[in-house]
Amino acid sequence: MRIGIVFGGRSEEHAVSVKSAQEVAKHLDTDKYEPYHIGITKSGAWRLCDGPDVNGENGGGRPVVLSPDSGARGLLVLEQGRYRTIDLDVVLPVLHGRFGEDGAVQGLLELSGIPYAGCDVQSSALCMDKSLTYLVARGAGIATPEFWTVTADEHVEPDRLTYPVFVKPARSGSSFGVSKVSRKEDLPSAVATARQYDSKVLIEAAVLGSEIGCAILGNDGELFAGEVDRIALSHGFFRIHQESEPESGSENSTPIVPADIPAESRSLVQETAKAVYRALGCRGLARVDMFLKEDGTVVLNEVNTLPGLTSYSRYPRMMAAAGLPLGEVIDRVVSLALTGKAR
Repeated sequence: MRIGIVFGGRSEEHAVSVKSAQEVAKHLDTDKYEPYHIGITKSGAWRLCDGPDVNGENGGGRPVVLSPDSGARGLLVLEQGRYRTIDLDVVLPVLHGRFGEDGAVQGLLELSGIPYAGCDVQSSALCMDKSLTYLVARGAGIATPEFWTVTADEHVEPDRLTYPVFVKPARSGSSFGVSKVSRKEDLPSAVATARQYDSKVLIEAAVLGSEIGCAILGNDGELFAGEVDRIALSHGFFRIHQESEPESGSENSTPIVPADIPAESRSLVQETAKAVYRALGCRGLARVDMFLKEDGTVVLNEVNTLPGLTSYSRYPRMMAAAGLPLGEVIDRVVSLALTGKAR
């Protein structure tokens, strides 16, 4: 089976995406799959690479585009001044953040007619915008933090808020541009920081509770939940993928898998994650991040439709703890893309 693995991309999560693709390559069963590594540079150039790496701004490899013509399903590779076509059976997007996790690439794949793994255009766009995620989740009866959105030209009045609050880009990931604000004097600078990543800013009331995550795999009614994890913090707040050497761990957080929480809380977290997944129309895979409050209730934090798959990422750890190594996760996600069912 010819599988296109798309990685890199134009977002601030480019480097994480490359590491995810490298981990996927290590666990891909080459007896089943013939991989084609499609690297996207930070400037947006597409290259057909020899492996899961993009070298410099030209990307190395050969110039390539994904045909939006479903009559010519696959890649158009430029070689010696002429394009040749490489047919693909399925595409596995290993992209995080903008232009990869927000429905943009999914729209291109819909036009191409090639089956692809993961969430579709609608659910990708919904989950990328945290304010829309909260609105849909609330409509389904799922608790969310109190929140306010600030548009590009809008001024927010610091006196109207109760502190602490978190200020975030509404459509970004991996904690880029996120600030915890404990004093009203610090709010304008936090909003300015978030606007470096998105013109739309989200302000959330802080939720007192443990940070909990749940990995979900499947389509529609048939969902598999990985083990729940808990992020143990020594100080500050959890800033995923912000470490200088993430492979060696974070300086203020430790993931505990399985989470050291009561069995009834574990079940509630998993069922809530499934409810969120269904309400937002997710398919294939996603990681649902939540807060577990001291009173035992669960509050939604965010949904990652293309979660990190690196050696230190939460999603593969949670699945492995539930008995699904990354190679089997890949098999199931590909099967879901092709048939709608995980074999």
